[in-house]
Amino acid sequence: MKHIHLVLGCTLISGWLLATAQTNQLEPVAAKFACTGLVGLTIPASAIGLATSGATVLAATEVNDKDSAGQERSYCKTTGNILPIDPKASNIRFQVNLPKSWNQRLLQFGGGGTNGTVVTGLNAFSGAPANVPTPLARGYVTLGSDSGHSSEGKPPFDTSFALNREELMNFAQWQIKKTLDVAKFLSEKTYGQKPKLVYFIGGSQGGHEAFDAAQRYPDDYNGVVSHYPAFNVQNIWMGALAQAQAIYGNKLGVASPSWVNPAKVKTVVDFVRNQCDNLDGIVDGIISDVRGCNSKVNLETIKTNLLCSNNEDTGNACLSGKQFATIEKIASPVQFSFAFQGGSSTYPRWSILEGATFAGNEHLGKTNTADLAKTPFMPDGTAFQLFPAKGAVQGFVTGDLSYDPLSFDPNRFARRIQEVSRLTDAVSTDLKKFAAKGGKLLLTHGTIDDSITPHNTTNYWNKLVERNGQAQVAAFARYYLVPGQGHGSGIFRSNHNWLETLEKWVEQGTAPQNLVATDGNTTPATSATNGRSRPLCQYGSFPKFVGDNQSQANDSTQFKCTAY
Repeated sequence: MKHIHLVLGCTLISGWLLATAQTNQLEPVAAKFACTGLVGLTIPASAIGLATSGATVLAATEVNDKDSAGQERSYCKTTGNILPIDPKASNIRFQVNLPKSWNQRLLQFGGGGTNGTVVTGLNAFSGAPANVPTPLARGYVTLGSDSGHSSEGKPPFDTSFALNREELMNFAQWQIKKTLDVAKFLSEKTYGQKPKLVYFIGGSQGGHEAFDAAQRYPDDYNGVVSHYPAFNVQNIWMGALAQAQAIYGNKLGVASPSWVNPAKVKTVVDFVRNQCDNLDGIVDGIISDVRGCNSKVNLETIKTNLLCSNNEDTGNACLSGKQFATIEKIASPVQFSFAFQGGSSTYPRWSILEGATFAGNEHLGKTNTADLAKTPFMPDGTAFQLFPAKGAVQGFVTGDLSYDPLSFDPNRFARRIQEVSRLTDAVSTDLKKFAAKGGKLLLTHGTIDDSITPHNTTNYWNKLVERNGQAQVAAFARYYLVPGQGHGSGIFRSNHNWLETLEKWVEQGTAPQNLVATDGNTTPATSATNGRSRPLCQYGSFPKFVGDNQSQANDSTQFKCTAY
């Protein structure tokens, strides 16, 4: 085993030296080919590393604008189609942006949900501070796609595309490689060379795609950032089904006594926060010491303090017996009688007893009756998790777009779920090829994510460490569990210049150290906390307040990363 670690260590050093050599050679490169000359360009199938019928640039436009940080940009915006093998499959619509002055780097942006709209690559990357210039303004070639289907005019988490195998596989794993190869071809056409460094950043489904980049295409990527990833998407969606059934029962359109209304959810959330907010040394609305909270609040605590008398619903200050059962299911792992790709036969608990609010987005819904026509987050919206559950059941598993997801029994379709999980879920812990070439992975999840539980990502991280060893993983990966961060929002909306941190690690060999996040909340209800800072603590530690008084609560220097 020592010999294996030594060999891997040598290849990691070699990979870093290669990346450093590439960086030392980076100089601005001017576009040598006219933007308008790209219109109608045909990209041969041989230039794309997976099976296609080639690609075509439909439009190429010279653009001069300012980005979200006020930075001026000059670039060629190209859009086009990657053509399928199956004539019944949809094109992959792409956008590649080619700056007039190129820094020889490329950044691919991830999508979200079930994709279906073109990711333009024009905006800030996931988790970026508002004042940071966009990658395109910094000279990156940027790109994205719709992953090979259109969601226009379709309901949330529509998965009708999955009825076509090529469209399913494009979404599952192929589209990022196909789109990247098109961008490389266009870079070579425009500048006379391909990129020297390739990065990927995304959150949620984009985080899944970042996992795809590192696991499936390690030769293509130098570094990836994956935020709150939906990496084991079938496992996640079956977990979503379990939550939807806990809330609504087993049939659409039937009023459920198990539904927990927003006011009752707030009662539970407020109780947890009152018990746990001060465990990190300060009362600031954020539960940072999650493990300490686990010791103080559990289902028995909730039952003792919040169960209505006689188990009957007597108002919003307590839970009926059936409503408590719903909270119990949400706060407990989901058990399956079969294993998904990667070996998991569970889906971990959601963090409703650890600070997750299940509010704002009203994840448990605003009505006691499930109705797929009443989309989530609306005044009469149905619970959010019903919709990814519907997507899995209808498009991926049964192929029946009218199937009532609440009536679905995963055990009856175990073989098909396992087959689809094998195709879609990016769960490999073998990242040796990625690490050997100097690839780096930055992974984050928020402690109060009520869309994808943070325990899902933590489980992956623990498996990665178990397989490879802590020292080997530390050579190429970091995991940050961020208190108060939700699914791209939250009580603490964590912003950090992840691209710069990734560049320093890949290109200079400077591993992440003493990172700081700022709160990017800007809504009227949250603007008071905008700009406060916290240290980003590696998994296994949390930011503990070590200051003297409440007035220092917004200053990251008054917190110390402390082991659980």
